[in-house]
Amino acid sequence: MLYFFQQVLNGLHSGALYALLAFGYVLTNGILHRTNLAYGALFAFCGQTMILTAAFGYQALWLTLFAAVALGIVAAFLYAALISHILSRSVFEPLADRTPNAIVVTTLGILLLLSEASRIAADTHDLWLPPMLAQPIVFAQNASFKATLTLIQLLDCAVVVAAIALATFAFARSSFGRRWRAVSDDPRTAAMCGVDVRAVFRHAVLAGGFCAALAGIMAGLYYGNISFGSGLVYGLKILFVTAVGGYLSPPRAALGAAAFGMAESLWAGYFPVEWRDAWMYLFLVAMLVLIGAGRDQSKIA
Repeated sequence: MLYFFQQVLNGLHSGALYALLAFGYVLTNGILHRTNLAYGALFAFCGQTMILTAAFGYQALWLTLFAAVALGIVAAFLYAALISHILSRSVFEPLADRTPNAIVVTTLGILLLLSEASRIAADTHDLWLPPMLAQPIVFAQNASFKATLTLIQLLDCAVVVAAIALATFAFARSSFGRRWRAVSDDPRTAAMCGVDVRAVFRHAVLAGGFCAALAGIMAGLYYGNISFGSGLVYGLKILFVTAVGGYLSPPRAALGAAAFGMAESLWAGYFPVEWRDAWMYLFLVAMLVLIGAGRDQSKIA
């Protein structure tokens, strides 16, 4: 039971990262209704930017480790704002009324661009941050086993819970949340009622970009490194998770993504880890087919 409890604790951290990414992804795609393959790349790019900037600040500017990491965090959020600005105005808005394949192909190109930019900036080397806040916190133990989480894992989970709770409250009570739901349901009707559809969409893309940046920063601080190709992996997982749950509710998408992260952790604890991604993708595809068939039947009825 302690081993099972340890896997549950591990799933809390991975589920928190997935939940934050899913929340931000639905903010954009709930309005766009198009597949955005660049979202995972933005997550990895911001994490890499934080690590590269922190390394530069520590080695070249002679900053303390804390100051270098703080500089990297600021740089990651600035790049997230810049990339979100470019995506919303130069990619999503011009292509929103065209075929879905246009945005899929364009965002795939952006994914490759961001991945290559990170690789070139790092000179194809993996830079690693030193372990930070790695002190284990014991939740349960017996004579031979301890169920623990590190301090950085607890901090990441607390930040995600606070961020999603605050965003959910603001989303439910603020005028932006009401305008987002109106634009998500029917943008033309919302525009006829006086809603600035472009402003809502741009703010949603910016908020989603900040969610991706925050997740990338926390992943970089915990793992110490984010590989160049991890953006595609995370992006595909979030795409499938949110497609299963739908794009109408960011909090519900976050909850489903957290459950997916928990399932991944349990699989890694009891089954061969090299088959984990294959089986999890297969499960998501099966869920998408079953739920999609149910939605089609309800529409026909």
